[in-house]
Amino acid sequence: MYKPKIGITIGDINGIGPEIIIKAFSKQEMLNLCTPVIYASEKVMVYYKKAINAETFQFTSVEKAESAVEGKVNVINCWKDEAEIKIGEITEVAGRMAHISLDYCLHDIKHGFIDSIVTAPIHKKSMQLASFPYPGHTEYLQQETEGKSLMMLCYDDLRVALVTTHIPISEVSKSIDKDRIIGTIERVNETLIVDFDIERPLIAVLGLNPHAGDEGLMGDEEDKYIKPAIEEAKSRGILAYGPFAADGFFGSGAQKKYHAVVAMYHDQGLVVFKSLAFGRGVNYTAGLNIVRTSPDHGTGFDISGKNLADESSFRMAIYSAVDIWRNRNDYHEFRKNKLKPSRKNTERRKNR
Repeated sequence: MYKPKIGITIGDINGIGPEIIIKAFSKQEMLNLCTPVIYASEKVMVYYKKAINAETFQFTSVEKAESAVEGKVNVINCWKDEAEIKIGEITEVAGRMAHISLDYCLHDIKHGFIDSIVTAPIHKKSMQLASFPYPGHTEYLQQETEGKSLMMLCYDDLRVALVTTHIPISEVSKSIDKDRIIGTIERVNETLIVDFDIERPLIAVLGLNPHAGDEGLMGDEEDKYIKPAIEEAKSRGILAYGPFAADGFFGSGAQKKYHAVVAMYHDQGLVVFKSLAFGRGVNYTAGLNIVRTSPDHGTGFDISGKNLADESSFRMAIYSAVDIWRNRNDYHEFRKNKLKPSRKNTERRKNR
């Protein structure tokens, strides 16, 4: 079976990104799953290999992704200058190196030299110092690729998608409307079908206000925007339900009945998600023509260079990047020939 080439961006070189990359690929089973291509520099990888005493980690340097060696960890030198590492600090150099790594990786996936991207964490302030003109990875990828991005956090059967992402709470209410909510629900539905191989997804939609507005007593966004959006989605054949009061919904475990939950703003969905799955979840940028995942945590400056970082979430991001890439390929392959049975029916017949 073809092993997909997974492009790995180095993230902030002063954070835990290099450490979790090294730890993840110190185990041979990861190389049985994919061919990693790390966009960084030999000196950074050697520095952190020594810092955390990762004797089992080995890599080979390649000039381009097309030359990546299967069964090896491949490193592309993206810069020739000496990149000064200041563990746990915010620096312009770290932001600039992270940006260069990301640009190299994006170039290669656009040209078909790699199959998916997994990004190590960046620090927003370091990126700003390096004149990176976006709030984060998601906005950058939205601008540089085709499609409409959707931030979705995933852990096993728990998937939380966001209508709004990195904006102040004071701007959330005026940033949502019927069309934006419908668009999010539609992208969630398509993502579940194509990327997660779910034929008839069930989607829960949360309200914005406490008690989902309590029939207009605590806000009217539910009646003006959210309920009409859900009804419109249903008229388009999408199994969307709600709006649900967020506290009671998660408190009762109702998320287990649905394939995904649509939250109106960042903390409404992600506080609960990270309470349940922090360190094991995956941040997936859905809705694009490329596959990009990342761990569910940040740069971890407080533990950087101390050999304390847990690579579990990063490893899950790699698994997800491979699975989603395969699901997309399978979906489009079966769509080419409508006479072929569905993937699920094929599996059922195999198991009889």
